[in-house]
Amino acid sequence: MGRGKFKSKPTGRRQFSTPEDMAAGTSSRPKTFRQKEAEHEESEQESEEVSENESGEESEGETKKTKGTQGIIEIENPNLVKQKNVKARDIDIGKTTELSRREREELEKQRAHERYMRLQEQGKTEQARKDLERLALIRQQRAEAAKKREEEKAAKEQKKAEARK
Repeated sequence: MGRGKFKSKPTGRRQFSTPEDMAAGTSSRPKTFRQKEAEHEESEQESEEVSENESGEESEGETKKTKGTQGIIEIENPNLVKQKNVKARDIDIGKTTELSRREREELEKQRAHERYMRLQEQGKTEQARKDLERLALIRQQRAEAAKKREEEKAAKEQKKAEARK
């Protein structure tokens, strides 16, 4: 009983042609489509060469292969737009492109932020003034605390000096 999708015995046996069959050209193996097509094209080329030699080489560069029915029927499709290739030397560098609304707003936002940061560094904005006042107050408090510590240290040293005497 067979189980699954695979067969237990190999059904397609391979047939190998012998060197004698290959030399004679009588192989039991069937020719594939590509081989038949290649033979057909070779025979056509040979017949074309014979006809060209007879006609005296009438058209050397006129034969152009076309795909499908293009060679048979000439079609003018108004909807078919051919791609326009623009070369680098043809591009106008001076021409500026229109920015979209989002891009324009993004640029304005960046410029405003840069301008604000520049003014902030110079101390001309309200926030910068508040920061500088706060900084000055902190410096003053630290200076007072350092002065107080120095006085206490001097007082301690003076007490030690008096205690030794």
